[in-house]
Amino acid sequence: MNASTSPPAPSPASGTALAVELTGITKRFPGVVANHDIHLSVRKGTVHALVGENGAGKSTLMKILYGMQKPDEGTIAIDGEQIALSTPADAINRGIGMVHQHFMLADNLTVLENTVLGSEKLHGIGGAARRKIKEISERYGLGVRPDLLIEDLGVADRQRVEILKVLYRGATTLILDEPTAVLVPQEVDALFDNLRELKSEGLAVIFISHKLGEVLSVADEITVIRRGTTVGTAVPAETTPRQLAELMVGSELPTPETSESTVTDKPVIEVEGLTASDKGTVGLSNETSAGMLMSEVGHSGEKLTLDNITFTIHAGEVMGIAGVEGNGQTELIDALIGLRHADAGTIRFLGEEITSTPTRKRREQGMGYIPEDRHRHGLLLEAPLWENRILGHVTERPNSKGFWLDPKSAQEDTRRIVKEYDVRTPGIDVTAASLSGGNQQKLIVGREMSHKPRFLIAAHPTRGVDVGAQAQIWDQIREARREGLAVLLISADLDELIGLSDTLRVIYNGRLVADADPATVTPEELGSAMTGAASGHLEHVEEDAAATDVVEDGEAR
Repeated sequence: MNASTSPPAPSPASGTALAVELTGITKRFPGVVANHDIHLSVRKGTVHALVGENGAGKSTLMKILYGMQKPDEGTIAIDGEQIALSTPADAINRGIGMVHQHFMLADNLTVLENTVLGSEKLHGIGGAARRKIKEISERYGLGVRPDLLIEDLGVADRQRVEILKVLYRGATTLILDEPTAVLVPQEVDALFDNLRELKSEGLAVIFISHKLGEVLSVADEITVIRRGTTVGTAVPAETTPRQLAELMVGSELPTPETSESTVTDKPVIEVEGLTASDKGTVGLSNETSAGMLMSEVGHSGEKLTLDNITFTIHAGEVMGIAGVEGNGQTELIDALIGLRHADAGTIRFLGEEITSTPTRKRREQGMGYIPEDRHRHGLLLEAPLWENRILGHVTERPNSKGFWLDPKSAQEDTRRIVKEYDVRTPGIDVTAASLSGGNQQKLIVGREMSHKPRFLIAAHPTRGVDVGAQAQIWDQIREARREGLAVLLISADLDELIGLSDTLRVIYNGRLVADADPATVTPEELGSAMTGAASGHLEHVEEDAAATDVVEDGEAR
């Protein structure tokens, strides 16, 4: 591992030609230097991981490589030729393809239609395009079927469509932004198999992730950036997750484990027989994740998105819900916070029925909410940070006095949140859109925890967050749990779910189909239940013990 700040040189081990070389890249925005003298060399036929803390400049650097922004200083070379990229079209024409963390697919179109959209001149829109898609799919082991509707695909299949799209356009260097954020362990393994196929064909992959274990397992080389500049390179075979974390943020790799039980016998949130259909959204679009397989159709034709959901969360308890995205998590969150009407069943909060209570009153009673989509439901992107601090808590101090807003107090408290939660920003008057995704998340967590909630809905609370901020958010949840906070934790990070939860449930097809003991269950066992392969109580079986039992049974017979 090389932790020097000098420009990292490409590894001489293989002598493979460079696909991409960024030299001395600097990018400034008003009040902040996003990139400063960054160097990145990516060889053909390799997976090159780019890691760094939130706000380190990873997204800005990739936007520069993809032609979305122009650098103020520095050069870009593709296949050894120095070039200037003014638009994404320029980057695509040079063989650069980007798969964004939030997929760019039209749900009501087929795989073929999504793939050819905007690239009709390449292979037309009919038979030639279909043959090309099948050829790419077979060549790289993607298993994509061109005539399926996107809305009928799960998250992992959608991701493979996104990869196919950039390959269809001739990409030889792929940028993957947090590609495993929403995948279960089995899907992660399949993705890594796809990446190995890509690099075996000589393609280069730039892999951006905060999951250091995955980075070390799939990458050939690693570049680390911190506070906008290159701080070192690492060879995965010679590096541990702890060393990589220290290089990224100057601290050890955090773990989500909770050492002691704080669960009491006092119910905080009680849900009984909760059933909801796709007609019940309040003030939101009826968009549901396309991977959702609805459990059944009611007499009037509505699809059930929640089917007889029952659970209780006590003071001091974290209940984790595992599930592939699109199986009812969003609908459950919406019903609990008051954005979706229940067709049947009841919700009780601190002993009071709130099934029909408006969202604002639920918030005032002590319900906190870290939304799964911070852009749609957590922030006003074009509003300053201090106005975003007010969101969801307009009627509460320090944001208001009686009937009147109190901007001065809100601004002062925003400065406190920025300091306590290490939100990297030049000031509280910049827009939320100017922050990196991780810093946006820290602002939301700070806002919600500042009101001392009695019940917290935490949906993917550390998604897109670096290891330093991750540890801070986990500490905040653990501390509030010790003080009696009840938490509903929904996360695609199974290690986070297992480590933080006191109880675990699995949601599939809008139903709670399995439960598990966080002290013994493995991510792989949870993953099986998440895909419908297991149900009921998940009993952990030690492999060695199971093998011994088989031998003994054989001898007995």
